[in-house]
Amino acid sequence: MSATPLVPPRGIRSFAQFSIPTVVKAEPATIWRVTVTAAGSAPGAVYNADALDGAAAENQVAVIPNAIGDYLIGWPCSLGIVVDPGEGQLVSVSYT
Repeated sequence: MSATPLVPPRGIRSFAQFSIPTVVKAEPATIWRVTVTAAGSAPGAVYNADALDGAAAENQVAVIPNAIGDYLIGWPCSLGIVVDPGEGQLVSVSYT
């Protein structure tokens, strides 16, 4: 029996290269990855929200490190996905 390598899950949709607070999807979805291409000077965040005004501490599902890299999140969001890059960050996300 041959071993099958594990492949990390990926979203089938993406939202590329943004640096301002963004509603990625305004209905239930799963955020799979955040890719940071410009680190910036402060971390960002991902929220379970369907509008920018829902991006509050009680709705935060992930922190986006202020370091260049690809970060697996894999978190279902019941309301929608809002991404708020940190100061100077440039990010892309994948989701389903």
